[in-house]
Amino acid sequence: MNHYDYLVVGAGLYGAVFAQQAKESGKSVLIIDRRDHIAGNVYTEDIEKIHVHKYGAHIFHTNLRNVWDYVNRFAEFNRFTNSPVANYHGELYSLPFNMYTFNKMWGVVTPEEAASKIEEQRKAAGITEPKNLEEQAISLIGTDIYEKLVKGYTEKQWGRPCTELPAFIIKRLPVRLTFDNNYFNALFQGIPVGGYTKMVEHMLDGIEVKLGEDYLKDKDAWDRMADRVIYTGPIDAYFGYRLGYLEYRSVRFETELLDKPNFQGNAAVNYTDRETPWTRIIEHKWFEFGKDEDGNELPKTVISREYSSEWKPGDEPYYPVNDEKNAALYARYKELADSEEKVLFGGRLGEYRYYDMDQVIAAALAVAEKEMST
Repeated sequence: MNHYDYLVVGAGLYGAVFAQQAKESGKSVLIIDRRDHIAGNVYTEDIEKIHVHKYGAHIFHTNLRNVWDYVNRFAEFNRFTNSPVANYHGELYSLPFNMYTFNKMWGVVTPEEAASKIEEQRKAAGITEPKNLEEQAISLIGTDIYEKLVKGYTEKQWGRPCTELPAFIIKRLPVRLTFDNNYFNALFQGIPVGGYTKMVEHMLDGIEVKLGEDYLKDKDAWDRMADRVIYTGPIDAYFGYRLGYLEYRSVRFETELLDKPNFQGNAAVNYTDRETPWTRIIEHKWFEFGKDEDGNELPKTVISREYSSEWKPGDEPYYPVNDEKNAALYARYKELADSEEKVLFGGRLGEYRYYDMDQVIAAALAVAEKEMST
């Protein structure tokens, strides 16, 4: 059996970045993944020359120059701008909330009129210090927009009433008194030309990769193969769930190939009413402007309906439920993790936190730099 400086468990972004940095520093690396493909949840598969985001839409965006420079070593990025549309019983609204949204909702034309309307509705609701997501949302965008465009979508997404969700969840939502439809306030944004799988392949060039390998089923044997282990799987699974299960929201996808060139005219349409069972529909070809890598128009399209659900063992964990109960449980697992001498825990599952892609990459780069300097 070969012996390695590092065993990296998980071929997603965190694992791939760490492995690439370790190899670049002259370290020997083996990366394993229980799935049959690399790239983790950013994996894209080709269907009729369309790069389909198998585990949900991933749009790269960052204000971190070092991260942007890093990913551009492995892929060329297009100029895709995320401008989702909200569908409420057939009424279409611009997202993020901006002057187009306010004009459609209230007929207002100026930023002053929009701000005045929001303030009027916030005062009518009697909110001073928002104590939950509902109150936070109303204080940000008023009652009308909350009722039509936030409440139903959010309750489908999290499976809980908005009054039981923490206020901080909605604070990420941009609200603009301008006609700016770009969802992200980011200097750099786009989709890698050729898809994310191709980008991760380039990161892992020259690194030994074994797929379909479950680290936790033969942990001791894998541990003997390396001096250090970088573990990016669920932290509670690593410890055999001995303290209990951390909670997640999961997502189920129904993906269809359609024999038509255009289904909805946009990459993402959110269905914000409570009655529609899915949260959104993704039309994957519009992430790359409806064209293949040679610039040819694509005659077919692929759509994915997303259904949010409560996670149970065996499901894919997507979104950590960052409430007080789970934060306390994670803190106890973190104590156990810190006592593991040769294992470093990283990434969305290893650290039980919601990460944007640039945050994952920044964290992996920082840990790799620290490791390589010791």
